[in-house]
Amino acid sequence: MSADKLITDRPRRSAMYTPGANERALEKGRDVPADILIMDLEDGVAPDAKDFARDNILRVLGEGGYGRREIGVRINGAGSEWHEKDVAAIVTSGAEMLVVPKVDSPDTVIAINKLMEAANAPAEMQIWCMVETARGVLNASAIAAAHPRVGALLIGSADLTKDLRAQHMPDRLPLMTSIQLCVLAARANGLTVLDSPFFDLSDDDGFLESCRQGRSMGFDGKTLLHPKTVAGANAIFGPSDEEIAWAHKITAAHEAALAEGKGVTLVDGQLVEGLHVEEAQRLVRMAEAIKELEAASA
Repeated sequence: MSADKLITDRPRRSAMYTPGANERALEKGRDVPADILIMDLEDGVAPDAKDFARDNILRVLGEGGYGRREIGVRINGAGSEWHEKDVAAIVTSGAEMLVVPKVDSPDTVIAINKLMEAANAPAEMQIWCMVETARGVLNASAIAAAHPRVGALLIGSADLTKDLRAQHMPDRLPLMTSIQLCVLAARANGLTVLDSPFFDLSDDDGFLESCRQGRSMGFDGKTLLHPKTVAGANAIFGPSDEEIAWAHKITAAHEAALAEGKGVTLVDGQLVEGLHVEEAQRLVRMAEAIKELEAASA
């Protein structure tokens, strides 16, 4: 496991897809307050626009101006006619990760890494794997551990629902086992894990509830389809003021208890021990990192 995978405090609350063929959207991405921008060469681009989209992405990345937000590029999948061209072009573009659709097995990761090395990819460039099929879910742990470049798993619920022959339901009950297996695989391997997009852009309440559900299940953030959803995702996947106040309170109480030779203490009637303080301190570090990111983007 690479050292970077152990850094879990980097804000990854929101990751917005932006179609590579849409020049205006790529340029406006410089002002979108998402933690991550994923420039898209796959589903968001028509077959006859793939080369044009790739050139657009290379141009805007060359121009820069995206601040400290992370930049990824979703390439076309293994086996497609554009796959190898995408890898060769993007690895030296300045993007920080390749986002790979429909990763079914660790073999896909190994093959992509070979292409990356042949194209002189930076050693720190990551591979982010989209899990969108039944086979991908069953292989999630092996995919997560396939290579040190693997930095994240992303749930692709639309394709996964289709592959399972399941139904789209607001509570996502048909996907719950698949989601939990992916979260387990990510956590066991020290990876980020991102929730799937919410597709009904007219249902603001449904989107927010999907974010709340995703955070409760352990996701670090959510992939998004429109700038209007960024603020909601950032708010829900980031620590609230109340959570930070509680974190400081229990940390101080725990330190006082330790000074008295006690391993546990009560705070407002709740039992507090080391594991609670560790999570509290993680939230505090996350809040500090968010402030730094937002200050740099202002």
